[in-house]
Amino acid sequence: MSRPRTRRFGATGFPWPLVVGIVFIGFILRGPIIAVAPITGEISSDLSMSAAQAGLLTSLPVLCFALMTPFASLFVGKAGANFATTIAILGVGIGSIVRSAGGVEATFAGTIIMGAFITIGNVVIPVIIRRDVPTERVGIVTGSYTAAMNVSSMITSIATVPLAVAFGWRGALLAWTGFVVLAVAAWLVAVGPRRAFRWGPLKPAIETGAFDTVAIDTRGIPIAAPEPRTWTNLSAVFLALAFAGQAFSYYGLTAWFPTILEQELGYSAASAGSSSSIFQIAAVIGALGVPLLAKRIGIPRTFAIVAVLWICFPLGMILAPQSWLLWGFLGGVAQGGGITIVFMLVVQLALSGTHARRLSAMVQGSGYALGATAPTLIGAVHDATGAWTLPLVVVLIATLVFTSAGLAGALRATRR
Repeated sequence: MSRPRTRRFGATGFPWPLVVGIVFIGFILRGPIIAVAPITGEISSDLSMSAAQAGLLTSLPVLCFALMTPFASLFVGKAGANFATTIAILGVGIGSIVRSAGGVEATFAGTIIMGAFITIGNVVIPVIIRRDVPTERVGIVTGSYTAAMNVSSMITSIATVPLAVAFGWRGALLAWTGFVVLAVAAWLVAVGPRRAFRWGPLKPAIETGAFDTVAIDTRGIPIAAPEPRTWTNLSAVFLALAFAGQAFSYYGLTAWFPTILEQELGYSAASAGSSSSIFQIAAVIGALGVPLLAKRIGIPRTFAIVAVLWICFPLGMILAPQSWLLWGFLGGVAQGGGITIVFMLVVQLALSGTHARRLSAMVQGSGYALGATAPTLIGAVHDATGAWTLPLVVVLIATLVFTSAGLAGALRATRR
């Protein structure tokens, strides 16, 4: 027996207010972190920070993603998806304020606070999509969410330096709390103040109607199908490995692509920084295009196309670095499409909201744990070899992991 997912928002069944809320929440889950990168030098100089300390400002949030995901998952389970989302938004705002409030201690404390509450947001958004979005619209909503993360990264990368010139680095970072205000407003409109602040554990799928298959007992009462354990579910393990390859490739190339352009092609630091933004900008195409393509040709074939584009980036930079613009564009499309299609598969594989929470935590926790090592590992390989060929081979291996594990996971998940 199968029942359709509960639809709570109007006669059409499409939750437009919720989608707008999810998009605005996506704006605060990456942009405030990326905002530090363009002004790291100014922050470091003003606070007399070492290079290692300055580097931590951008790597700490990713480490939080890895370390805090299990705790975030438990919190979402206890507090409920709506309350957890509200707390995540407010926590990012508090972290932004603390980060801009004082010296070195406040800067690091605010960064850790932001990373912890963004982790809650990372875990809970797939749960909300699984719970409230009609199955046929999951892809486009997920793509809109990941596109919002990339758009906010692009906006903060471009606008933070001018804001710092006008208001100082503290004012520039504080300005991005405007995204938090918009996210709060959109979320309250989407679910209402009472639901947004209501504490309550996630209900079993049988109580909410958000389940896919059930059995019938001897009294004719439906019984929810048992949820498989995540780490013993081969499909979930494949998705975790795919997300690990995605995260490693993304954070490694985000950290070192400008330097590669500078050292290999002779670009100035300013030109390399602006030129490498193609990697972030093109991600919007991938994030929005993948759901549309998957609807036409299916998820496995779409995953194969994204994987080929991902492989093209490091392989192209090894064989023909002078064509960096093409490789950066293809890689950008791939990284935006890659995270989108993994999240689509997480939602598709989940049997209930609780199962979605556990899958989301497993996939993202393990993926970000590996992704956090990418800048350091790639930098160490470069220091050992004095060239960029072998570091790019390391990235190529990560894209191959994404390809093989992701295709296996996509085939298994879509055959359920």
